[in-house]
Amino acid sequence: MDENARLAERFEEHRSHLRAVSYRMLGSLSEAEDAVQEAWLRLARSDMSDVENLGGWLTTVVSRVCLNMLRSRASRREDSMDAYPTDPAVSREDAVDPEEEAVLADSVGLALLVVLDTLAPAERLAFVLHDLFAVPFDEIAPLIEKSPAATRQLASRARRRVKGAPAVPDADLTLQRRVVDAFLAATRGGHFDDLVTLLHPDVVLRADPAVGPTPRPVVISGSVTVARGAMAAMQRAQSTQPALVDGVVGLAMAPLGRLFLVLAFTISEGLITEIEVVAEPERLAGIDLAVLDA
Repeated sequence: MDENARLAERFEEHRSHLRAVSYRMLGSLSEAEDAVQEAWLRLARSDMSDVENLGGWLTTVVSRVCLNMLRSRASRREDSMDAYPTDPAVSREDAVDPEEEAVLADSVGLALLVVLDTLAPAERLAFVLHDLFAVPFDEIAPLIEKSPAATRQLASRARRRVKGAPAVPDADLTLQRRVVDAFLAATRGGHFDDLVTLLHPDVVLRADPAVGPTPRPVVISGSVTVARGAMAAMQRAQSTQPALVDGVVGLAMAPLGRLFLVLAFTISEGLITEIEVVAEPERLAGIDLAVLDA
């Protein structure tokens, strides 16, 4: 086996790890694959004779690539949930499978991807590398040109954003989570009767115009009517997960990790009395979204 083939074999041993880091950094499988490919190109061009820890070296390289990508796209936010790069800097033989990306987004956590997307590039890098991959702060600091102490502060600030601050006591939060989880399970499974039992007989659902299909806000009431509306959104529910919405338990719909709409619930005595569906970009931007602990 020649030296290049041996190097390629060693790189493949680290590919899945590099892909995992890149995806959490970028939130797009297409861009993550590009970052990993760029890491390989840099490896192939480098003298590795003095590198003892290839995995650490590659993690550093792919992190720098991701950081540059995050910074460059900060001024060109995607206008739609499915706007992915179609002309990658480094070509690949196999295109990204949308179903594969959907599965990956769901496994990572849709709410986590959405919250990570709100962080500044340096915050995101510090949090992802330290909290998700246990990279020490003194190794992260040079990547963002900060001291280890400042890097720790960035990760801490990001952690507070990711975790959020519950607006209700833990007991109320537990009850809310149980009701919202049951609502999502019933909607995903098409269990109409189960859904009706979770709704107050006089439940009211309000949806802003962006939810469609009418140009005006939608208001419907009654458990049966609201349950029928939820059943109509059964397919959408597959890309929905519980999240902390302004400090209380709600649902975030984020196909491929791109926030599309949020459902905020009012729950009284174990029943859902109000549902607000928010999809307008300006309103979504003002929502404090955080990740719920399992």
